[in-house]
Amino acid sequence: MPMNHQVHSFSLAESASLVPFTIFIVGYVVLSAISSRTYRPLPWYCYLCWILGVLCLLASVVGPIASRSHTDFTAHMIVHLLLGMLAPLLFTLAAPMTLILRTLGVNQARLLTRVLRSGLFQFLHNPLTAAVLNMGGLWVLYTTDLYSLMHQHHILHVLVHVHVFLAGYLFTSSMLLIDPAPHRASFQYRTLVLLAALAGHGILSKHLYAHPPAGVPAAQAEFGSMLMYYGGDIIDAILIFLLFTEWYRASRPRHRLRTLTAE
Repeated sequence: MPMNHQVHSFSLAESASLVPFTIFIVGYVVLSAISSRTYRPLPWYCYLCWILGVLCLLASVVGPIASRSHTDFTAHMIVHLLLGMLAPLLFTLAAPMTLILRTLGVNQARLLTRVLRSGLFQFLHNPLTAAVLNMGGLWVLYTTDLYSLMHQHHILHVLVHVHVFLAGYLFTSSMLLIDPAPHRASFQYRTLVLLAALAGHGILSKHLYAHPPAGVPAAQAEFGSMLMYYGGDIIDAILIFLLFTEWYRASRPRHRLRTLTAE
């Protein structure tokens, strides 16, 4: 079913919800300015990624796409791509944990570092755990009654959106170790988990094409599942490129050393 292109007028509540997103952007810029007094400034693309990531979150919860997603599966899938895949990738590239550690006081930074080194964080940030939370949550959402229930209960709707974003961010940050990560998984392990997760995402999108959630019209299910499949592939391709670029850069000095030794 084609989406109805109508002008969306923001309500007072939606306008008020713009405030925290504005704070996120201003806060990042302010913290970056504070950090630059002591450390080398963050690259320009970090600012761009952070702003674009915040805009992805904003479009997922406020505006025409967010409103339409309650009744249109295609719009819902756009929200899924923005909230669960693109925004987490952009936030990961913005290196927020690095920025936070740079701006905290010594005692606070040590406390945060202890949390990052804890067994619980090691378990959650393990690529396999993150993949299960991310992909497993999507399978539960779309193959049970949860999808229809989330549109009937506002709190459940919010909780599902929070899980989709946090699970997506946890998974992406476990793949691309841009921020400090005391427990660094090997490239081989991350690659295997990533390939398995990509396969699970592709299988789920094909499953939704033939077996949509209850109440979703067949036309919306077909278009939405194709959007999930091909849109997800584009974001996954970027993720694969970044992972292998990191791998190449990490292995290149050792390769040169072996070459010089052999000569």
